[in-house]
Amino acid sequence: MTKRFKITIAYDGTNFAGFQTQPKQRTVQSVLERAVNKMSKEDEYITVFGSGRTDAGVHALGQVVHFDFPHEMTAENMLNALNSLLPLDCVVVKSEIVPDTFHARYTTHGKRYLYRVSQSHFVDPFKRNYTGHYKYPVDIEKIKAALPDVVGTHDFSSFVASGSQTKNHVRTIYDATVRRDESQNEIIFEFAGNGFLYNQVRIMVAVLLEIGRGKRPIHDFLRLYEVKDRSQARETAPASGLYLKEVYYD
Repeated sequence: MTKRFKITIAYDGTNFAGFQTQPKQRTVQSVLERAVNKMSKEDEYITVFGSGRTDAGVHALGQVVHFDFPHEMTAENMLNALNSLLPLDCVVVKSEIVPDTFHARYTTHGKRYLYRVSQSHFVDPFKRNYTGHYKYPVDIEKIKAALPDVVGTHDFSSFVASGSQTKNHVRTIYDATVRRDESQNEIIFEFAGNGFLYNQVRIMVAVLLEIGRGKRPIHDFLRLYEVKDRSQARETAPASGLYLKEVYYD
């Protein structure tokens, strides 16, 4: 009778202490598990497994989770029931019943992240929780010239935050783009890859903005791959501009 549900969710990360459950903190995982277990009414606690963690303040357009539910229910009813119980800053956008072999974390083969940078002179109060902020003039053509150096398989040791527990820093980036949204006065980055290290996207964005400002040479990524030194990448773009856009499965 137990069925495995694959749930795609979107959330505003502003008032969450990240995805993963933490003691005495409001997290995405904890509000999901509270809703699922309220529906189940069983003694056995249902754990929700995510495709990966997002940090405090990071948003998601397409985070994926799975859990095993002990009662008969259609995918559509699961979507409706969860959305009736979840807070307004988290919504289920898709619900599917999947084979028991599916695992939100271990069967993924890639993710896509989006990063929004506001270029207003002062921090926009209506964007402060949803964009990074960079007031300096940026030559987007310089960033476009640097992006081919991002794509491919590289050792990203210079682009991983010091708190990371991961020993292997080699990752493959399939796709990296940048565009300017004139109507919003924003620069929009997107990165797709087989996996990302702790704060990797936010550090890469900070480096690319410095390249666009002329504070670094265009091909500085190639040097940073070689030196494997986090301090030489310097800044980390704010969590507020980062969105987990999509998680890829076979």
